[in-house]
Amino acid sequence: MIRFSFALFCLFIGLFLSVQEIRGQDDAWLKKKTVSELEQRLKEIDTELEQLASYHMRTDIGSTGYESESHKQSNVTEWIRIELGEEAPIDQVVLVPTIRRNRESKLQAEGFPLEFRILAGTANTTNIVSTFKEEDPLLPRIAPLVVSFKPVNASWIGIEATVLSKRYWSSKHALQFSEVMVFSGAENVAHGKPVSARSGEYRYNPRHERFLVDGFVPYIIDSAIETTGMPLRFRTQDKYLKVSFTVDLQKPLPVNQINIHSSAKADLIPGDIPNDFGIPIRFRVLGSARPDFNDAVILFEFHRKSAYESGPVIIRRFPQATCQYVRLDILELAKDEFAKRGGFACIIEEFEILSHGKNVAAGKPTTITGWNPSRPPLAPRPLTDECNYYGKILPVKVWMNQLARRHELEAERPLVAADLNRRYARQKRILSIMSWLAVLLGSSTFFIILLSRSMRQRAVFQTREQIAANLHDELGANLHAIRLFSALAKDKLNSEEGNAECSKLVDVVDQINTLTEHAANTTRFCTNMLEAAELYENLPDEIRRTAQRLLADLKYDITMQGEDMLRKLQSSRRVGLLLFYKECLANIIRHSGATEVQTDLTVNGKKICLTVLDNGKGVEEPPPSLKRRARLLKAQLSVESSPDSGSKITLILKL
Repeated sequence: MIRFSFALFCLFIGLFLSVQEIRGQDDAWLKKKTVSELEQRLKEIDTELEQLASYHMRTDIGSTGYESESHKQSNVTEWIRIELGEEAPIDQVVLVPTIRRNRESKLQAEGFPLEFRILAGTANTTNIVSTFKEEDPLLPRIAPLVVSFKPVNASWIGIEATVLSKRYWSSKHALQFSEVMVFSGAENVAHGKPVSARSGEYRYNPRHERFLVDGFVPYIIDSAIETTGMPLRFRTQDKYLKVSFTVDLQKPLPVNQINIHSSAKADLIPGDIPNDFGIPIRFRVLGSARPDFNDAVILFEFHRKSAYESGPVIIRRFPQATCQYVRLDILELAKDEFAKRGGFACIIEEFEILSHGKNVAAGKPTTITGWNPSRPPLAPRPLTDECNYYGKILPVKVWMNQLARRHELEAERPLVAADLNRRYARQKRILSIMSWLAVLLGSSTFFIILLSRSMRQRAVFQTREQIAANLHDELGANLHAIRLFSALAKDKLNSEEGNAECSKLVDVVDQINTLTEHAANTTRFCTNMLEAAELYENLPDEIRRTAQRLLADLKYDITMQGEDMLRKLQSSRRVGLLLFYKECLANIIRHSGATEVQTDLTVNGKKICLTVLDNGKGVEEPPPSLKRRARLLKAQLSVESSPDSGSKITLILKL
């Protein structure tokens, strides 16, 4: 029994350690999270992703930013410096990677540095605002890298790369960026500013350093707010048709930037139209405080000389001017590639007028001049509804930050989902182990109970056998010796004939002999009872035999109901009930002087009722021996008695 319990304990310990080993397989940074916390985090990620702008890549031809010279080694220093002009407090730098499609048709960053630092300063100061090492999880990525920091006064910023990444299509290393933005609040103060670099692979093509701050990025604005804008659209056969569009800001405001959005679509691969389709080849933007533009100032002029100088959003910064009216004068229209009869077209999705980074033209009224009024090209406020083909137009800083945030969440989500799946699988394994453990525990418990019961029964049997042996050997031998001495005494007394006292002693010796014989018979009966494997299996027959033996000289009657249930009683109850009945009969024989005895034994589904009646002289109170037997049976005892009608003993035993 002890060995079995020890083996079971060892098995429990082994299963516990195996469960603990399964528990120790989580990633270190996720160990502190519970399953419910991870599930909640996954929901939060999905909810936030639904609210962020999506990656929507351009499919046209355009500038791709800056590319340095190529190097055979990666640990070559390359640097870029952007002159911001006047000092301004800057708080964020955005590095937009050059995007390439690899052989597996997957998009990836090209030439993004592995180790670099960002510097900012003035003519007299230099500050290191951020440093990145190769072990930092920056790659792979296609999203912009947003670097935020405490505001720093700067008239220039620099990017110094010390470990370069390898080009996808060659074994050489280079530094590449599609765009660098430097924000002071909501304004990109680096747009259009002078750029210098340590080297340049292509000085006179779309990878020149001047394209690093032209405002063109590899993406098209595709926000999560889905609403369709109404572009300005018209066609004509006159390439130099003089058409003007005016936006009324409704009050004089300081403006320093204008963004013109083309009707950019990237639905087909390859694209069938350039992303600047419909943008005039030449136009001029004027600002004025008066609606007749008598005091107009030229804010900027645009002349597209190559595809590298245009894109989905044309951004122009200029010295701040206070205006209430802003007008775009078309000087030369672009060719309409889709017209059946040829001709020229103008399609402008949105006309943003910014005042320190805020679009003050949103929702403002627009007017057109120089076009046939019978075919108006405008719906109400089409140029100022803040929408493009894909949805709401976001401010550039917000747009870049949303794309960067999407990258972070899309990098985190697989880790959380994978860890959840591992934990679900682990829980399934633990549940399986615990199920088998429960089965094993139940089986072991059942086996232990059976074994323990068997051992207890064996101990009881051994004790009974020992008691029987002691009764037989010791008490039986002593009683036999008493009988022998009694016989000797009787023989001696019989030899003394004629002596009256001796005759009386002979009678006493006869009584001693009779009692000794009775005690021997009782001892023999107890010995046989203890040696029996099953006591009183047939209780009804035992009751009848007991009555026949003890009430041989009296008139008696026994009635029973439910004998089958009596035979199915537990052994302890069968013995206790029969001993109680014997004690009742013994008390009747010894004390009542009765001549008739009636026994009724009834069994129903819930209780046993034993009633013993006699016609003796009755008893004043229940005998102590009957009380003791009833208490051992946990039964209810009642005695009714009278000198005339005898006694009635009732025992009620609940099943």
